[in-house]
Amino acid sequence: MSLKFTAALFTCAALYVGTASAQTGSLNAICSTDQTWCEMAAKEFTKATGITVNQTRKATGEALAQLRAEAANPKTDLWWGGTGDPFLQAAEIGLLAPYRPDYLNDLHGWSVRQYAMTQNMVGGFYTSAIGFGWNTELLKKKKLPEPKCWSDVIKPIYKGEVEISHPASSGTAYTILAGLVQLMGEDAAFEYMKALHKNVTQYTRSGTAQAPSVAKGEVAVGISFIFGFDGWRFNKYPVATTAPCEGTSYEIGGIAMVKGARNAANAKRYYDWLMSPAGQSIGAKADSLQSPANKTFKPDPRIPSMDSVRLIKYDFEKYGKSAERRRLLERWNKEVGSLSK
Repeated sequence: MSLKFTAALFTCAALYVGTASAQTGSLNAICSTDQTWCEMAAKEFTKATGITVNQTRKATGEALAQLRAEAANPKTDLWWGGTGDPFLQAAEIGLLAPYRPDYLNDLHGWSVRQYAMTQNMVGGFYTSAIGFGWNTELLKKKKLPEPKCWSDVIKPIYKGEVEISHPASSGTAYTILAGLVQLMGEDAAFEYMKALHKNVTQYTRSGTAQAPSVAKGEVAVGISFIFGFDGWRFNKYPVATTAPCEGTSYEIGGIAMVKGARNAANAKRYYDWLMSPAGQSIGAKADSLQSPANKTFKPDPRIPSMDSVRLIKYDFEKYGKSAERRRLLERWNKEVGSLSK
């Protein structure tokens, strides 16, 4: 009896250990949205599941470059947040793995369309529009008008007053570049960007840099996603925002499993949690005010409405292709980036 009892104890202990280990472990992720959201999401997921998230924050262009470099020996399991075009390019060149969650009915149509367009390799994580943010006190001090249109920020009065990110490293800047090409026509858009270059004080690596620069008075005007500026505005900084009067581009932020992921099971759990109300609500708690993909919960009222924004008909399929991105970046580097300040 004692031998049977002892054997039973060992069996129970083995089952317990197996169950416990299934609830732990780790995964490796790249996060391309705001740093605070990245950190809060990883912390809350680990708290809820016991799974450790080894996560780095990289701009989408840099994240895509890392996945390319790792292609033969992937070290990343999951990539989430940040503009969707680099995700589409990663899918096109075979860096991502398909994953179709069973809760698609909980997501907005624009999110579901990303799955359909990429054979389930990229999901739509959030959406937001490109616009201007400015420091109201700095503009008043320098006696500068508030920019309302694309035609405003190229005026000589804004020389050295505008900050934008670099399209090679920043998905935000690529969204701006591709959007202007679609809005104006390619040749006209490049002439426009040459004129804008004269007013740009610096091209930052990341598209999340403009909001804090504007809020802290380090630059008068920033061009980026509107939600970023609004996050600082709601925290009582002297920031105001608008969408360009002529029309503007927008993003559908991405989320994707990496092909060859070593920790795929845990990565899928993180993926599902990030797309759930619990995960999606973290954005607003981190003052990152994109419109969430999950429609089954009430979003933060501070999230800016896109109803009054004049959105262009952004061609995600065309401008999400790696060849098109490479072509536009090469032209930008040759015609804009090479210009002296």
